[in-house]
Amino acid sequence: MADLWGKIASAISDATGSPFSPSSNKSVEGGCIAVSRVLEGSGQRYFVKTGPLPFDTEREGLEAIGNTGSIRVPEPVCLGSAGRAFFLVLEYVEMGCAGKNFARLGRELAKMHRSTGPSFGWHCDNLIGSTGQLNGWEKDWAGFWERNRLGFQFDLAQRNGFSFGKRAERLLSKVQILLSGHRPIPSLLHGDLWSGNAGFDSSGNPVVYDPAVYYGDREADLAMTELFGGFPGEFYSAYSEISPTDPGYQIRKILYNLYHVLNHVNLFGGSYLGQAGSMIDRLLAEAG
Repeated sequence: MADLWGKIASAISDATGSPFSPSSNKSVEGGCIAVSRVLEGSGQRYFVKTGPLPFDTEREGLEAIGNTGSIRVPEPVCLGSAGRAFFLVLEYVEMGCAGKNFARLGRELAKMHRSTGPSFGWHCDNLIGSTGQLNGWEKDWAGFWERNRLGFQFDLAQRNGFSFGKRAERLLSKVQILLSGHRPIPSLLHGDLWSGNAGFDSSGNPVVYDPAVYYGDREADLAMTELFGGFPGEFYSAYSEISPTDPGYQIRKILYNLYHVLNHVNLFGGSYLGQAGSMIDRLLAEAG
């Protein structure tokens, strides 16, 4: 572990051009995949994530969102590895409790979604939590969602011992029906936007982090914000003033959120099986 933190300090020095000698290394609560700490010294402070998987695609996702000029993200400083451990160093963002402007968060997310790509997907695969996320380019959004999102998660669930039987096959055959007539443009998505991956800095500016970016239907991001507690109503009202959802969103929301619930099945086990099964049944009933 000493080798790891020595390597991190050296990487920070190289990246910033300023010698860095840490005097404080404090753990930070939150997160279930990586370990987070605040590293301080030499008049500088950094947020550091360490874990068993590389952080290259997370850094790239943060940079992609930051380049839209829409919503704040922690600026990546450097990344690397030591032995079997990987690290990502980010600027330290002082988070605050007061002045949470959820309406501004909604507007800035809508602005981010105006950044578009040539097709659905991303130039490389990345991670959703610690699960691989397939991002092969597709012109057909329904095909992308069927194969790269739901199909992949159903296959992984089967390998992990969680079977949905014929219901999974039936649902995959209905994705084209459920998305029939819906023609989204490929918007830059955060990809993992639940309430635990968004906050506000000490000045009240919205901040998002831990992305799993790709180009997709903007409604997929919006749908996930309604999972695991959701955001206040002013967030959705402000977003809709700029980019209203299309007719049929209430059903597409279930289809999109099923991906994340299935991922939770694969990451955390069977406690999410009932929720996933109910969503599958609701979608099958809708598709007929």
